[in-house]
Amino acid sequence: MPPKTKEKRRKAGVQKKKKNLGADVETETKHRLVLLEKELLQDHLALRGDEARQAKASEDRLKQRLQGLEAELERARSEAKAIYAEMSRQHQALQEEMGTRSKQLEEDVRGLQKQLETCQREAAAAREGAEQALRERDRTLAQLRAHVADMEDKYEEILHDNLDSLLAKMRVVKPQWDANVLRLHTSHKEMLCQFGLNPLDL
Repeated sequence: MPPKTKEKRRKAGVQKKKKNLGADVETETKHRLVLLEKELLQDHLALRGDEARQAKASEDRLKQRLQGLEAELERARSEAKAIYAEMSRQHQALQEEMGTRSKQLEEDVRGLQKQLETCQREAAAAREGAEQALRERDRTLAQLRAHVADMEDKYEEILHDNLDSLLAKMRVVKPQWDANVLRLHTSHKEMLCQFGLNPLDL
């Protein structure tokens, strides 16, 4: 074989080897890229799985929390309904009690008004009776005073008449009494002298 042909063949072989080597490198590079992408995808999937699990766990916790809140809300609603029902019942009871009390007070007021009117009438009648009794008493006292004054005048007149009569009788009798007294005096004086007594010493 001529040397040129050998060279050509050698060059062709070298080029072929270069081509094969380049293809192998490219294939390996692609393979490595694929492996890297696969690992990246697996990591990504793992991360997504973790995120999904965390999201699922968060969702479960949120659901539990939501259920708890719904239960609390339901309890609160139930308690609110119970409180409202109790307050309504108490309000109704208070209204009924206030109505009954109001009616009772109205009846009491009417009764007291009647009693007041009766007392006022009785007081007016008693006042009128007292005033009439006072008028009668004043009239009776005036009559008694007039009667007493009349009796005093009559007694005074009778007394004066009796005294005048007594004085007249005494004026008539006095000269006789004076004579009798003088006679008795003289007689006693003589008797004392008979006993030796001086009448002037006695």
